[in-house]
Amino acid sequence: MMKYYLRNLVILLLLSLCSITRASDEDSLIHWGASVYVNPGRALVMDNVQKKYQVNKNNFSFGAELYHADLPQDSDAFASDYGYPMLSLGVKYSINHNITMHRRPDVEAWPGLKEVDYDSHLGNTVSFYGSFTRPFFRTNRWEADYVINAGVGYSHTKYDKNKNVDNELIGARWLIFFGGRLQLSYQMTKDWGLRAGLEYWHLSNGALNRPNKGLNIVGPSIALVYQPYYKDIIHGKAPKIKKDFDKHLYLNFTAGIGAKALLEDWNYTQYDAKEDDPDYRTDHFKKYLAYSLQTDLMYRYARRWASGAGVDVCYGTYVDHVEKMDKAKGVDVPHSPWSLGISAKHQVFYHNFSMAVSLGYYLYREMGEHAKAVDKRYYEKIGVQYMIPKVGVAVGAMVKAHYSKADLTELVVSVPLKLR
Repeated sequence: MMKYYLRNLVILLLLSLCSITRASDEDSLIHWGASVYVNPGRALVMDNVQKKYQVNKNNFSFGAELYHADLPQDSDAFASDYGYPMLSLGVKYSINHNITMHRRPDVEAWPGLKEVDYDSHLGNTVSFYGSFTRPFFRTNRWEADYVINAGVGYSHTKYDKNKNVDNELIGARWLIFFGGRLQLSYQMTKDWGLRAGLEYWHLSNGALNRPNKGLNIVGPSIALVYQPYYKDIIHGKAPKIKKDFDKHLYLNFTAGIGAKALLEDWNYTQYDAKEDDPDYRTDHFKKYLAYSLQTDLMYRYARRWASGAGVDVCYGTYVDHVEKMDKAKGVDVPHSPWSLGISAKHQVFYHNFSMAVSLGYYLYREMGEHAKAVDKRYYEKIGVQYMIPKVGVAVGAMVKAHYSKADLTELVVSVPLKLR
């Protein structure tokens, strides 16, 4: 088995090196590098429900990354501000069969549970992602960085009511991947280095299906790194770059269309439905649409950063279904498809790409009993966007969450208007 994994690791390295040699003539090969890494990890327990049924937590990952580095001699103001960062493409293969779950009868939480005679397990996953690596310390031999990863994943196994019924972590094959890493590298020779880091990564379906607790892994990583550009970064002389930046206010208008599978439906099929009910522990859930509008007043006080505050309006098409479920349980609470919130916002820029995060508070939200009991009043948003050159419109994707648990995933279009 180990020979199989080592063979795949060598293949990933060869593919990365082949990609380097095929780089375009317009971009010198000195800008390109690669790494192969291993990443043993452990699943984090995120709530009391998971704590009750999680049996084993260990996993093992390996992968490869292809880097492109900005060098001082040919960089722009963005690269200079970030200390000559690296952009990369990566692939991670994760062996997850040792992450297992098993539910046992719980008179209080689940009196109707029929226990199965096996442990449910996660299937292996493969993730493809892009990374932004920013150094914050460099010498002739040592370098320290932080890394942000975002991409997509695919799971070989997901929740299945017939053969994987206690797998409440992963409910879909196609997933959202994101993570981060702190790392320290030692340059052994002119071109080769060793890197050690502490990594966190996450896979989930962004509430587009159920179940959706998500897989959260933390653990060390060790990498062999090929970076022929390292001495050029250390000793390269940057040309004079005009670094003056026009600080300004801008209004940011954003429209989004999102989708979600309801946690209320999941809870019904798991806790309330009887064994003869066709929806008992089902793995098929209806998707509902939601629409959003955001108006933000932002201050871009540096080329890299902008901060501000805004108003968020959301319309959920699922509220009638939630109201019927509440009434069936004898619950009489207000229901409205509209919600209104205010939020603090921050945006990070690198050329035409940006990452937006926000923390909000609902001024008005009447989404039923579950929303009052579980979602509370706070919400978060995180996403990535791309500004289309010469058009002045940014497109992207965002995940909205409550206390870090995904509520919906949406596609967004933003129009920033600079205020004079």
